[in-house]
Amino acid sequence: MKYIVFLVIIGVLSLLFLQFHLQNKIIPIPVFINSPSTLKPDQTTTILLGGDVMLGRSVTREALDVKHDPTFPFTNLTSLFQEADIVFVNLEAPIISDCPRSITGMIFCAPPQMLQGLEPYKTIVNLANNHSANHGADGLTQTNAFLQERNIMSTRASVLITKKINQTTFGFLGFDKNQQVNPVLIDSDRTLIVGSKSKVDVLIVAMHWGLEYKPHPTDGQKRLAEELVSLGANVVVGHHPHWVQDVEKIGETPVYYSLGNLVFDQLWSEETRHGLLVKLTFDGKKIQKEELIPTYIKEVGQPIIMPSPNE
Repeated sequence: MKYIVFLVIIGVLSLLFLQFHLQNKIIPIPVFINSPSTLKPDQTTTILLGGDVMLGRSVTREALDVKHDPTFPFTNLTSLFQEADIVFVNLEAPIISDCPRSITGMIFCAPPQMLQGLEPYKTIVNLANNHSANHGADGLTQTNAFLQERNIMSTRASVLITKKINQTTFGFLGFDKNQQVNPVLIDSDRTLIVGSKSKVDVLIVAMHWGLEYKPHPTDGQKRLAEELVSLGANVVVGHHPHWVQDVEKIGETPVYYSLGNLVFDQLWSEETRHGLLVKLTFDGKKIQKEELIPTYIKEVGQPIIMPSPNE
């Protein structure tokens, strides 16, 4: 009995001591940054995907000689680009210091000042396409140097670009398989994709593929899209046809076969004036929201955002 009384007295004294201790001492509370239970809407990540951006030929003339504004092609896209954590487009012309002025021909280039329209944003460009090497190895070297000067990142053959945002690592790859009815990956492509996926949470693969001026992808492209997904692609974004093509989902992976022309001087048909911007909002590595935003090239080299049907 005495032992029980002793334990009760000890317990009461302990509680009194603990109460006094808590009243006179600040207890540090651990803070968990970006934990799933405390994730806020402004901690999501927005990726903006666009199609072909060709800054040379008549686009250069219109921007520099007519409008006297190298940012002219992107004037109507400013708010969308500013809101994005990453803007990912296909740069369809090498950037060189002595680019000859021409409004015709299929050998593209643009002077360095034409990059000013992409410079203010968190831009990544794909150089894995059929025009990046229009001015040879020196043209590619100059292009990469001018991009680096303006903090514009670029992906090309065998180059993985990674960006970590809100504790999620995004990876960007590009492949050129243009004008092939049945495009296929080679062993080094597969190794690169699998290895890249092991380093990132979300892998976005740009495919310069398909046939020009066609409304739909080939069956070969669809087979390749399935393989890309099986190897680890979380988003597949296509360009080269210059027309907007089909959008589909393979499992949880969206595939945009062609986003058409974003900035170009192909005003000779309605189809080549149209483009599609894709705004993906990620909550961690999961796509929380997808927005498809049609564009239209009304003036040479300058797209506008098409109004929604309700506007």
